[in-house]
Amino acid sequence: MTRPTFVMLSQVYVPDPAAVGQHVADAAEEMARRGYRVIVYTAARGYDDPSRKYASREMRNGVDVRRLPVSSFGKSSIPVRLVAQAVFLVQAVARGLLTRGLCGVMVSTSPPFCGAAGVVVSRVRGVPLKYWVMDLNPDQMVAMGKLGPRSLPVRAFEALNRMVLRHADDVVVLDRFMAKRVAEKVGFRKELDVLPPWPLEDHLESIAHEQNPFRREHVPPGSFVLMYSGNHSPANPLGTILDAVERLQDDPRLVLLCIGGGEGKREVEERIRRGVRNIRSFPYQPLDSIRFSLSAADAHVVSIGDGVVGIVHPSKIYGAMAVSRPVLFLGPALSHVGELIDRLKIGWHVEHGDVEHAVSTIREMMGTPVDERIAMGRRAGGAIEGDLGRNPLLRRFCDVLERNLPAPGMNRDSGG
Repeated sequence: MTRPTFVMLSQVYVPDPAAVGQHVADAAEEMARRGYRVIVYTAARGYDDPSRKYASREMRNGVDVRRLPVSSFGKSSIPVRLVAQAVFLVQAVARGLLTRGLCGVMVSTSPPFCGAAGVVVSRVRGVPLKYWVMDLNPDQMVAMGKLGPRSLPVRAFEALNRMVLRHADDVVVLDRFMAKRVAEKVGFRKELDVLPPWPLEDHLESIAHEQNPFRREHVPPGSFVLMYSGNHSPANPLGTILDAVERLQDDPRLVLLCIGGGEGKREVEERIRRGVRNIRSFPYQPLDSIRFSLSAADAHVVSIGDGVVGIVHPSKIYGAMAVSRPVLFLGPALSHVGELIDRLKIGWHVEHGDVEHAVSTIREMMGTPVDERIAMGRRAGGAIEGDLGRNPLLRRFCDVLERNLPAPGMNRDSGG
């Protein structure tokens, strides 16, 4: 008997290092373990680095991964990204419509218009649509000042959002602030599933500094390492921390490591070009060595812009927690990360623009006894081992995906 086929549309997928691809892969592999035939339609080239080309088709951990050509040109400009997204979505819709035995389709907000593609496949094939809201657009574009709130593109995008949300059988959002925005701003009144993204625990563990090859290679002995690791987005501004670290560059102990890519990385590189001595830049690290780079920190910086609470969700906090490191949070206290920091007592908080407080906070962090910092890290790691861990969150997420689908033992002949 043919297994029912569950399709996922995502422009990013492993081995691409972008976080969304890692999470889609976890969900795809879990659905395959539950007995579904899972097909992922994704881009053939890297999301951040289009020079990286991946196999056009492969089986990865039970998942049939099919990579579509001419569907990623990097992130050099918004028009370039829109063209790549459009090409990807046209191909993904065509493939989805022709998939045999289709029982359901999942889309996320990467790329932003993927929901529309999911609606087309869902309606034509008569199967449930599962919508994973990882960020909100056009809200993000408006918050960043790139589009006016009453502009024609924003109004058209909002209408598209309402259409996708009305049609979706299940909608998953990442935190209560995002749920509020989806329910009120987009005008959606259906029950939402609120599930934060899980850490990539298979690739993460706490590595002691003296056993860490990344730290030995890149960090002078006796240093206190602040780290920002991940996408350097304008939605996660670092200016206040960069200013504070620059003011403290005469302290030989302090090092800020900025790992990853994105539009905001230019600000980091500019500081280095200007001769700021205690800031260092590295590209994204391979997934199989990320445990070493993340563990090289004494504390991790997590940032969220004042205007994007509930629009984006800084999932990098879970990586810091998974390697048992405390967090310096830059952003508004009334936010998901602010609430985590306060509830778990796992770090420090600084508001955007308050450079004086950032300087004094970093000095306080450096002066905090190692045992106290270790205790913060252990509390963070303990939360990941509990209800914020990969297994319980992934299980709950896939329960949502499986809702209203035929059991894997049943055959659904949807044509195609």
